Order: sequence, then C-alpha cells, then structure tokens
Amino acid sequence: MAKDKKKNASAPAEEPEQEKTEVSPDTAAEPEAPAEEPAEPEHDEKAEWEARLKEEQDKYLRLAAEYDNYRKRSLKERDALRDDIRSAAIADLLPVYDNLERALSAECSDEAFYKGIEMTMTQLKSIFESMGVSEIPAVGETFDPAMHNAVMHIEDEQYGPGEIVQEFQKGFRLGDKVIRFSMVQVAN
Repeated sequence: MAKDKKKNASAPAEEPEQEKTEVSPDTAAEPEAPAEEPAEPEHDEKAEWEARLKEEQDKYLRLAAEYDNYRKRSLKERDALRDDIRSAAIADLLPVYDNLERALSAECSDEAFYKGIEMTMTQLKSIFESMGVSEIPAVGETFDPAMHNAVMHIEDEQYGPGEIVQEFQKGFRLGDKVIRFSMVQVAN
C-alpha cells in the first residue's frame, strides 16, 4: 500500500476530460460588444470634431495674421533700405554741390564759363528736388541740434539767443532724415 501511494504521488494526477475549445487570438482579445450604443458617444464625437475645427480655424487665423505682419514688415524694411541707398547716393554727390557752390561764389571773368557752372548747379538742384532732398534752413533760424552742427559761437547783442548767424556748409535732408547737418555759427 505504501508502494501504491508512492506510485500515485509520482504519477501526474489525471484530470477528468473536459471539452477543449480552441480560442483564436482574434476572438480572445475582443470583448463582447453591446447590442446598441447609447446616443452620448455620438454627441461626444460631434463635440470633438467641432473642437478640432475650432482649433484649426484658430491656427489658420494666427498664420494669416503672422503672414500679414511679415508682409508689412517686409514693405517697411524695403522702403527703409531704398531711403538708405538714396541717402548714401546723395551724400556722395554733396561734395560736388559744395564745389559748384564755391565756383559760383568765386570771381570769374569768363561769362560763358560762369553760365555753364550756374546751369550745372541748377540741374543738380532740380535732381535733388525730384528725389525729395531739401536744404536745411540755417541763417536767421534758431539753432536745432537735430539739424545743425554748431562749430562756432559768438556773443552779439543784435542777435537773439541761439540764433544762427553764419552757415559754413549747407545741410540737407531727405524727407525727415538728415543726410548732412548744417555747419553753423551760433550767437549768444
């Protein structure tokens, strides 16, 4: 009997035969679906799509605003660059203006020569005018450090305080931008 117990203990226990059903991997993971879905999930889906639509509309509006700002900024930069280039070109021509002005103020016995210089100066002034360049008024005006460069100072009671008495070099501006400051002498 002891031998039978040992024999039974070492032998695997036999289980009663059960019907084995084969389970496919597809059907094992799928839970049973309810017969009817409630109306709430459909409403949630609609709200989700509306939220997505609103988000995409917001992205579109932001992108359109960014593009508009970029376009405006590009126009301003282009205009500023054009003004800078024009100012540089005019600044390069100002020594020619100064030389023509000196030639006109010098004594000249040749009338034709003087007339030629006068015509050249008139033509240069008309080109400056067409480009929007104007002379900065100086003599008789009140000193403005934004437009004038004071290189000398005198004390004279016949002039008012800060009045410009003499101009040594003409100043020019393009619109509101000063290309060259007027070099002046200021009283009091």
